Amino acid sequence: MASTLVALPATDGAHLPACLYAGSEEASAAVAAQIADLIRARAAESRTCVLGLATGSSPTRVYEELVRLHREEGLSFQNVVSFNLDEYYPMPPDSLQSYVRFMREYLFDHVDIRPENVHVPDGTVPPEQVVAYCLDYEAQIRAAGGIDLQLLGIGRTGHIGFNEPGSGSASRTRLITLDHVTRTDAASDFYGEENVPRRALTMGVGTILEARHIVLMAWGEGKAAVVKRMVEGEVSDTVPATYLQRHPAVQVVLDEAAGAELTPCKTPWLQGLPCDWHDAALVRKAVTWLARTTTKPILKLTDEAYNENGLSELLAQSGPAYDINIRVFNELQHTITGWPGGKPDADDTYRPERAVPFPKRVLIFSPHPDDDVISMGGTLLRLVDQGHEVHVAYQTSGNIAVFDEEAIRFADFAAEYDQLFQQNDPAGEQFYQRVTNFLHAKAPGQVDSAEVQQLKGVIRRGEARAALRYAGLDPATRAHFQDLPFYETGRVRKKPLGDEDVRLTMELLNRIQPHQIYAAGDLSDPHGTHRVCLAAIFQAIQQLKASGTPWLDDCWVWLYRGAWQEWDIDQIEMAVPLSPQELTRKRRAIFKHQSQKDRPLFPGADQREFWQRSEARNRTTAKLYDELGLPEYEGIEAFVRWQF
Repeated sequence: MASTLVALPATDGAHLPACLYAGSEEASAAVAAQIADLIRARAAESRTCVLGLATGSSPTRVYEELVRLHREEGLSFQNVVSFNLDEYYPMPPDSLQSYVRFMREYLFDHVDIRPENVHVPDGTVPPEQVVAYCLDYEAQIRAAGGIDLQLLGIGRTGHIGFNEPGSGSASRTRLITLDHVTRTDAASDFYGEENVPRRALTMGVGTILEARHIVLMAWGEGKAAVVKRMVEGEVSDTVPATYLQRHPAVQVVLDEAAGAELTPCKTPWLQGLPCDWHDAALVRKAVTWLARTTTKPILKLTDEAYNENGLSELLAQSGPAYDINIRVFNELQHTITGWPGGKPDADDTYRPERAVPFPKRVLIFSPHPDDDVISMGGTLLRLVDQGHEVHVAYQTSGNIAVFDEEAIRFADFAAEYDQLFQQNDPAGEQFYQRVTNFLHAKAPGQVDSAEVQQLKGVIRRGEARAALRYAGLDPATRAHFQDLPFYETGRVRKKPLGDEDVRLTMELLNRIQPHQIYAAGDLSDPHGTHRVCLAAIFQAIQQLKASGTPWLDDCWVWLYRGAWQEWDIDQIEMAVPLSPQELTRKRRAIFKHQSQKDRPLFPGADQREFWQRSEARNRTTAKLYDELGLPEYEGIEAFVRWQF
């Protein structure tokens, strides 16, 4: 996106106005500034400011910015009264998953809001008192003068608050049964879906719609489809967020990825919006869209197809169709390479990677200990086979994603090893007893002890080493376990990216001085780890660049995507084809991560195993290339270059 902010007004095709920002950080800062202005304006009038607050991943950066404004710019919350949207039921307020605790950790404990002005639905209310409690919650909102500004996120089911599909537009604060999809999405926070409460207390849709102003935020590719339904779909109780179309003052705030499916972003030509047809990327997007819409290969598209599908202006400026088709076809063809590290002694004019230097030093960043082989295992194997110096940096330990049973199994192994080889190590025996005693007594959702976290980290390191050995690499020299501090909380909720995370990344980059960097560039990771890991890399590179680091002048950065989503066909800048044999090798490398096999602890929305998702994604990308008239392959791994 060329500009920081793009405003999309409500039109005949869009029923809600939207503001698109380049990234969620900029968007969050803008929302926080809006809230701060409202608080100050109310304070200047000696009035209270009533805020409706949300939880989840969407508002966290807003709260962090509000805390910064309080600490550094004197923003006072003395005149603020807050009402939170929802809470799981039953839920003690000091539980790790409690929204009371969430709000305290992210906002309330860091600003000067009066405790008596804070309202979060009480997850400990006895069942027989729930109805009366909900009526009283509504009465408290009215007594405060109503909500001035309501913050919202949006769930994959289209829910706002916990108003699941089927919720009526007049619904009030109440106890609700959670949808299966919602419980699946929350499973990571509770260390398994079986631990997620089946019910929750939530403000009703009618309660939300009574707020004077509403700001709904959504970040990442994973929200793009439901955002499109909310903004451009018809009002329906199957997508409760569409009720917002009936509110006179709603602001939908998105990052680029969350807004990607909106018509003005995906197919602006269909709305008659001005299009810069000198932009090669936009032309490629339009032509690949046309080919898929008409189910024709690119080289078979006709003038009539362009005219009949809203692309007459492109045809008039750059036609005839044959010329446009040839240009886009060649661009896509040039993305395909069997030499991801560059082909030596070859003309690289139309290749995605440079021929020299050869071989290259390659650094693959893997947010979790298995992302390297899951997301780009075929390319990793190809780089090794072709003689490049390949290093893999495992940015986090991944220790929270190991089942307790797996940890007990390894503790048993250590104890039996000690007995078998007569090590007679009292410390080892004591360690075994502490670990097993803790895990047997562990409550659902309880944070692991430091020793258990270490043991689970060791398990994942061993699996990563096994996968690298299978790929032909020596883990002693080519595996780099960073254990970035932001991750090491023992909980799904992590710390913000810190200076130490960036310093460690800069240190590794300077040590290896790679010619090629591969990094996870997706934002759909439901736990946010990929986002933070990518930010660490970007900040490290930018700081090194600013300091004049010379080796960066000969370094290219390629972004892959993880287990949740692939790059759109028009975005791909390097496509590495995989044969059936290479897909099999990739699968075997993934299988080395045994603790994630059969059923990963945090599967996200897709219940398939990671190797199944990966192969399906690779085959789908290959099929798209084939349908566009390009060569047919068993699978393709896709990359986009980051121009730092």
